[in-house]
Amino acid sequence: MKLMITAKGDNLNSTIDERYGRAEYFIFYDTESGDFEAIKNPFLNDQGGVGVSTAKFTIEKGVNAIISGSYGPNATDVLKVSNIELYKAVPGTVEENIKLFKEGKLQKF
Repeated sequence: MKLMITAKGDNLNSTIDERYGRAEYFIFYDTESGDFEAIKNPFLNDQGGVGVSTAKFTIEKGVNAIISGSYGPNATDVLKVSNIELYKAVPGTVEENIKLFKEGKLQKF
């Protein structure tokens, strides 16, 4: 399963970024291999439509589930049509949230 986690940095020890569309980084994590890739948000400084742009980017990356603090309504509509599961992050690091996800302890959004 491929996860996308919104983060304030480019590694698993980074703090969760509460914002979905305006997150500083996206961490793409493979739950089977443990491999990850960090990408700086290419839409961070756009003026409008950031949530939808980020949602389309997420779909293109083949993500199955997202962990973030909040999701805008337009982004949520696009993501739910694509059957991507949305989870509410808890304060802490990316790694801590991945652990909670694997244990089934994160709440669905």
